[in-house]
This record gives sequence, structure tokens and C-alpha cells, in this order.
Amino acid sequence: QDLIEILPNLNILAGIRLDWSDSSRTNLLTGEETNSPTEFAPSPRVGIVYQPTDSTSLYFNWARSFVPQFGRNRTDEAFDPTRGEQFEVGLRQEFFNNRLVANLALYDITKSNVLTSDPVDPLFRIQTGKQTSQGIELDVAGEILPGWNIILTYAHTDAFVSEDNNIPEGEALPGIPRNSASLWTTYEIQRGDLQGLGFGAGLVFEGDRPVRLPNTIDIPSYVRADASLFYERDNWRTALNFKNLFSTEYFETQGFFIYPQAPFTILGSVSVTF
Repeated sequence: QDLIEILPNLNILAGIRLDWSDSSRTNLLTGEETNSPTEFAPSPRVGIVYQPTDSTSLYFNWARSFVPQFGRNRTDEAFDPTRGEQFEVGLRQEFFNNRLVANLALYDITKSNVLTSDPVDPLFRIQTGKQTSQGIELDVAGEILPGWNIILTYAHTDAFVSEDNNIPEGEALPGIPRNSASLWTTYEIQRGDLQGLGFGAGLVFEGDRPVRLPNTIDIPSYVRADASLFYERDNWRTALNFKNLFSTEYFETQGFFIYPQAPFTILGSVSVTF
């Protein structure tokens, strides 16, 4: 890859990656070995960053990807590599002498041969034709006042099957909510006898999302509240993290399965930096 400065406020990054993938399988009962065909693919990428001012950055990037997939499906056929293409444009804006930074991104990602649960037998997997993910992401982070930090995120995602012979086109991808957001803020006392003592609180929201392809079951949306209490002195830090303060009932999905998440939980930690 190469980073090229066209102008003092205009830079271009270009690169390419070359991959070869070989795989084989040995039957331990018969000793028979099966070799899969060698896969080869270039993965180029290009990025452009333009800074109209010292506090504003505009960027664009394009990239292709290649990821080998190992294993076999229910009919004992080898999986093809997953291939992808991504377009993204974004804006980074700094406020209050870089104390607060906002990032806004719009993206379009297309992947082919993505593994998903086999609707006939969840112990196996199949590959979809093409999956597309389009959306917008916003995050704002920084120190509003001395000791007071905030992180705010929001994402709107439209992820769906865009081409397939078996799964209806337009079906939403499993486990991906259309809308999600989070807010986390902390305050650390800056002076006095209690200097180093801090508190944190936040909310996490995830919208409803499907469990499988094709879409037959949805996980409901939820809002979870978290908090923390910590103390820092010199290079030591102790903390208590309180997750799911109100024991909100919510679920996550992985593959074909639905997992209930933990109710109110307390995690303690002690750390030292040296």
C-alpha cells in the first residue's frame, strides 16, 4: 500500500492484497485425503481524505475482500470463499478545540457466499447468494467539561438478502437490528479528598431483529441500563460495573439459537498500569 499526499489537505491511500487458499480433508477411518481447488483473489482498496479546515475531514473508501470458508454443507460439498465489496463516505468534525469529536458514515457493503444456518438442519450451514448491508452510523465522543466524558452512538442498518436461489430476496439478515443506539457518560472528581472517584451511567437500545433465514421468528427490542463506580489513583484503578440494572429481559441470537441474557450483574476489577 502507499499513502500519497496530493495537497497538504488531500491524501490518497491505495493498496492491494493477494490471497491464495488451499485446503484438504483426511478421513481418519479410511485414510482417504480430499483436496479442494486452490482459490486465488486480489483484494484492492482505495481511500481519499480531504480536510477543508483543520477541524473537518471528509473521506471516501472502496475495498474488496476475500475470506476462505472451511467445512462442508449437509450434502458434503465444500464451501466457496466469501467475497465482498464496500463503499463508504464519511465526515469527521471536531468541536471545542478537539474536546468533542463527531463521526458520520454512510456505507454500502455487498457480500456473496455468506454462511448461514441450514433451515433444514441447524447443525449444518449453507451459503446465501448475496447479502447487502446499507446504513448510516453516527458517534459523538469527548470531554464536555473537565472530568465529564460522554459517548453517544446511533446506527440505522438495512441488511438483507439481495440475491439467492432458495431464500426470498429482501429477507432481513439474522441478528441485525434496523436501529440501535447507546449513551454512556462518566464523571471523575478532579480535586479534593475524593479526587479520582468516578461514576458512570448509560443506556443501550437495540431494535427487534430476525433469528434466522428465512424470517420466521423475531427477537423483540429492548432498552438496558448500566452503571459503574470507579476509583483511580496513580497507576491503580478499581471498578464496579453494574450491568442490566433493572433486570430487563432480552435475548441475543447466534446462528439458529436464541440465548437469554443475564439479569442484574455486578463485575469487579482491579488493574495496574506500569
